[in-house]
Amino acid sequence: MSFDYFEHDADIGVIGRGATLEEAFEGAAGAMFAIMVESAQVPHLVQVAFSFAEDDLELALVTWLNRLLSEARQRRLVWGQFKIKHVDGQWQGAAWGAPWDANMERGTEVKGATLTMLRVEQVDGTWEARCVVDV
Repeated sequence: MSFDYFEHDADIGVIGRGATLEEAFEGAAGAMFAIMVESAQVPHLVQVAFSFAEDDLELALVTWLNRLLSEARQRRLVWGQFKIKHVDGQWQGAAWGAPWDANMERGTEVKGATLTMLRVEQVDGTWEARCVVDV
């Protein structure tokens, strides 16, 4: 699994790549939260788990990312590790993180994942999940 960023106009895009669809989604989540904080600074003290239904892979990516943001905001947490499983349109997601800490260097706040440049596909045998995030 890996992740990266790209610039689109005044916004930032996230890209997750992996051998599986799930790894690509986890990578996209890692990229999004890495915009806000260095993941190595985030201890895995708190876990949240949730599920959602979505048959469309691209809409599932946006749902996954926005749900992670929502769960983090509601709990005043930041996530540093992610896991998702997909079976027949059902998604089981989990994230591990910690409350924001004064020792964590804050980056740019991500407000949400968008439909802009949204794409989930296999590229040369590797899954890639990408979209622009609103900062």
